[in-house]
Amino acid sequence: MARIPQRAFRHPAQLVVTGFAATIAVGTALLMLPVSRSGEGGAGFVTALFTSTSAVCVTGLSTVDVPAYWTPFGHAVILLLIQVGGFGIMTMASLLALLVSRRMGLRTRLNAAAETKALGLGDVRSVLRGVAATSLTVEAVTAVVLTTRLWLGYDYGFGRAVWFGVFHAVSAFNNAGFALWSDSLVGFATDWWVCLPLCVAVVLGGLGFPVILEVLKRRRHAREWSLHTRIVLSATPVLLVAGFVLVLANEWRNPETLGALAAHDRVLPSLTASVMARTAGFNSLDVGQLGEGTLVGTIFLMFIGGGSAGTAGGIKVTTFVLLFFVIWAEVRGEADVQAFGRRIGDRAMRQAVTVALLSVALVAVGTMTLVEMTPFSLHQVLFETTSAFATVGLSTGITGQLGAAGEMVLVILMFVGRLGPITLVSALALRERQRLYQNPEGRPIIG
Repeated sequence: MARIPQRAFRHPAQLVVTGFAATIAVGTALLMLPVSRSGEGGAGFVTALFTSTSAVCVTGLSTVDVPAYWTPFGHAVILLLIQVGGFGIMTMASLLALLVSRRMGLRTRLNAAAETKALGLGDVRSVLRGVAATSLTVEAVTAVVLTTRLWLGYDYGFGRAVWFGVFHAVSAFNNAGFALWSDSLVGFATDWWVCLPLCVAVVLGGLGFPVILEVLKRRRHAREWSLHTRIVLSATPVLLVAGFVLVLANEWRNPETLGALAAHDRVLPSLTASVMARTAGFNSLDVGQLGEGTLVGTIFLMFIGGGSAGTAGGIKVTTFVLLFFVIWAEVRGEADVQAFGRRIGDRAMRQAVTVALLSVALVAVGTMTLVEMTPFSLHQVLFETTSAFATVGLSTGITGQLGAAGEMVLVILMFVGRLGPITLVSALALRERQRLYQNPEGRPIIG
């Protein structure tokens, strides 16, 4: 086998992109096998590629009815792809290296740091152990609760209850949104023992591994929490409450959604809709019947997403909050941007602006492309492209009607959305350049 030049993967981000692409390719090949599909023959290439990309990128969008189209083997492949994608290709590889040799070289640590966003190389080993322990613990607890409820409350056989519990626990913590029920969570819209554990798993996965690990490590010393942790833990409840109020107020009288339920049963579906808009993809209400105001608000929440280095997508909560503080400082005429008693560096602000603008551009291009290619309305297409880019998985029901070309547009959006614009651009860059001089300062007219 030919040896790959080391300089071909000089930047760790290149290995992340290559690892995800390779995993998607393997998943596509497995899903094309006849054993993966119900009925005769294997799945077509585009269908298998779309499903594999959606699973690895923990999105949840699907062009087919997942429970009916795929066999138990196909479901197992999807589950494995979700776990690998959510955990991170480089994180998984680094963990295996640690378990086998108990030693980690500099290159391996750099690769892991690119995926986990560890603050320093010395933190990577503890981060990897924490990521594994946290993932397995949350998934196991969620699976036990779901298994118990399905076994005792819905007359599922024990083996079937265990499988459904494990599948949906993994799908929830990894913010994937794949379900083994054709109507997702609509049949459990008012069941607290099913929806609430899934919501908790989604929120924990969406906070991001650095936040979870820091809170566990310094749970008695909140004053020592990093700026990143403070931003995520402060903004997340605000966004969840805002989404809850949005759905409850807009859908209260909608006979196709909350209006069909008793007043006391409308709280849980509203909460579930708010949580799942944070890039999880499960739905307990018919998304296609939501009012336009709810759809617009959901698009906004999907675009923001969850915490960095977690299983959620979007531009991330930290990016959104940093942009808010940049605007606040400019409005007040302050020279420095301050947040939670800390000064925000210029590099962080540039990164936030870059991520936000690139994300807007990608969603806009994807939306314009699909509007020209399909007969669907602008708000339907915008919802679909935002859901794909933010790796959410919610849909108004048009995913399977976009055609092969439209599905490939969503595949690209899911892939770029999972890796992040900054990571993808860094991976494609041949080398980093540092300017050794500064040009004279210019002041263009703004506004």
